[in-house]
Amino acid sequence: MAASFSHRAAGTLAATAILALTLGTSLALASPALASGPTGAESSRTVRTEAEPHSSRTERSIRAARSAQAVRSAQDGKVTSTTVQLELRQDGVLHVREEVVFEGDAPSRDLVARTRYDDRSDRLYQVTGLKGDATLTGETITLKGSGSATLEYDVLGAVTPLADAQELRWYAVGAWSVPVEQARVSVSGPATTQNLSCFAGPLTSAIACTEASMDHTGVAAEFGQQDLGAGEVLTVVVGYPAGATKGAPVLERRFELSNAFTLNAVTGGALAGLLLLMLGGLGLLYWTRGRDARVVGHESGSLSGVENGHFAPPDGVRPGQIGTLMDEQADVIDVTATIVDLAVRGYLRIDEQPRQTYETPDWRLVRMPAAQVASLLPYERELYDAIFDGRDAVLLSELQGSFGAKLGRVREALYRDVVTQGWFARRPDTVRTRWTTLGVVLTGLGVLATVGLAWLTTYGVLGLALIIAGAALAVGGQYMPAKTAKGAGALAHTLGFREYLSSADLGGDVPEAQRVELFSRYLPYAVIFDNVDRWARVVSSVTGNGQQADNLYWYHGPAEWDLSRFADSMRTFTMTTSGAISTTRQFRSL
Repeated sequence: MAASFSHRAAGTLAATAILALTLGTSLALASPALASGPTGAESSRTVRTEAEPHSSRTERSIRAARSAQAVRSAQDGKVTSTTVQLELRQDGVLHVREEVVFEGDAPSRDLVARTRYDDRSDRLYQVTGLKGDATLTGETITLKGSGSATLEYDVLGAVTPLADAQELRWYAVGAWSVPVEQARVSVSGPATTQNLSCFAGPLTSAIACTEASMDHTGVAAEFGQQDLGAGEVLTVVVGYPAGATKGAPVLERRFELSNAFTLNAVTGGALAGLLLLMLGGLGLLYWTRGRDARVVGHESGSLSGVENGHFAPPDGVRPGQIGTLMDEQADVIDVTATIVDLAVRGYLRIDEQPRQTYETPDWRLVRMPAAQVASLLPYERELYDAIFDGRDAVLLSELQGSFGAKLGRVREALYRDVVTQGWFARRPDTVRTRWTTLGVVLTGLGVLATVGLAWLTTYGVLGLALIIAGAALAVGGQYMPAKTAKGAGALAHTLGFREYLSSADLGGDVPEAQRVELFSRYLPYAVIFDNVDRWARVVSSVTGNGQQADNLYWYHGPAEWDLSRFADSMRTFTMTTSGAISTTRQFRSL
């Protein structure tokens, strides 16, 4: 105890040295005493007997150090004395009675309500049942009256069970708003005291208090401390036999990212189980709801699209329908192919405009007056009306920017058409949007669940299962539109037609008089199948009599142009048209 007290005296003498310097006194007077303090390890020994008497030199040092503090705090007041009686009951509740004598305005005291317990939890000290000459606001006790006050309250969570003992630790005096001249603490409990110690100073101080002792029966303990500064604390620690009380610490989990997403055998197994369950459910959902009818593999094969010498696409499928049937999306390229198809079928003519070397190519779309527009399919009529919009001709460049708003009606008509044809039970875009929206909602719920689990527990990783499942559903929603048996059969035939267009040997089986029209009818489908170059060269290589010509019946070039340039012109036209009618490749991204 002497060593502990010497260490505290050393700290006090440092303040004395500063005060002496301020008053013009020599620092050398305090240096010998300061150098004589013990180490921190010595000062933190458990106190088991009453403290040794102070030396006269130490007493003078303490008085000198505190005198300046007393002058500074005279206007704020002080606690002249405080007597605290602690009674540890068998249920683990610590009953506290305080008698405080003070000068000046009624002081206040900040209770220690929370300390760090371990890497995962904080320890709470719950103060209840305050009565007497004080009020409790949050974690602050404020005295009432003038000159003296008596108060009582209970503390829960001050007892810690150890391996073979129990320990009572409470911050009995301190964190007052003013200095405390004299503090006395008595502790009584339900069993014999096994050990005791006390600490004075800041909350984490390891400096022993002025005195600590127990009575001859070993049941009661006494502690004392002089000159506590404002905000300083007197902490008492008393050990009892194991099982002396039913007390236990009150713990509250502390939020930390490192703990919120703890991955161990339990959380890892639960996460794997949830992922297996959810992703397996998504797979089952696709198997039962999102698969096409399984007929493609049985009905595929190369198909020429010619019957009795005339063009007859499989199942009567038109280019715009093929694009929507294959990828279940109404794309800009589907509209481009439909424009070419309307031209080769005689509803409009494409006139390439003359240009200089560095000018941007342009084409004029001309309405054919004799065309029977009433025979067009609804989506074709929507496109036809959107192109001409009451005029007989329009430059492709004039559609730039202004045409995008009209594509929505064409898109709607295309999706309605594939349902009308019986290829889909529901519109592919509606099905896709429904499942994608559900996936986004599930992802959002997963984020909320993850935040909640991470904040309240250590099982934040379990919320990741919902996020992953939601993201998988949002992405998988793009594949949920399912074709009917009729649609799957049409797709099988379409794939056979694509195989023919990409690899057919165009020998002499097609009469020369029919080649231009037949091969022109193939061209819009080649646009969909990304085979424009080949079929454009095929078309440019033949005419009705097998000789080269300047123009086609549906495509006219400028002066000095002939069909030898048709392949380059057609490739440029399809690329320019797709860019002119929309700034994006797909309608769904408009």
